[in-house]
Amino acid sequence: QVQLVESGGGLVQPGGSLRLSCTASRSIFSIYAMGWYRQGPGKQRELVATFTSGSRTYYSDSVKGRFTISRDNAKNTVYLQMNSLKPEDTAIYYCNAAVYSGLSLNDYWGQGTQVTVSS
Repeated sequence: QVQLVESGGGLVQPGGSLRLSCTASRSIFSIYAMGWYRQGPGKQRELVATFTSGSRTYYSDSVKGRFTISRDNAKNTVYLQMNSLKPEDTAIYYCNAAVYSGLSLNDYWGQGTQVTVSS
């Protein structure tokens, strides 16, 4: 198992920046995939950005060029740098880790952190 703790959300004006952090309770080096999802008001949860095995990264089209995912293995932490924020980025952001247990791939979630983009 792995516990995930997010931080860094808040209120920011359009065009501003925030950095989210997600710290895992164990080494992230061997985690299959780790990244960020978000759920806006009245919307389904969607993938924002993620690392997969081999440190490949994926970004949704809506954040490509504005958000950057990074990791610090020594701190067991994944970051999401969000620049040029828009009101439509307003959502609860969740950290996710996909971990193999034998042949099963299990998902773990953080508690979520609120990001509000408003003037």
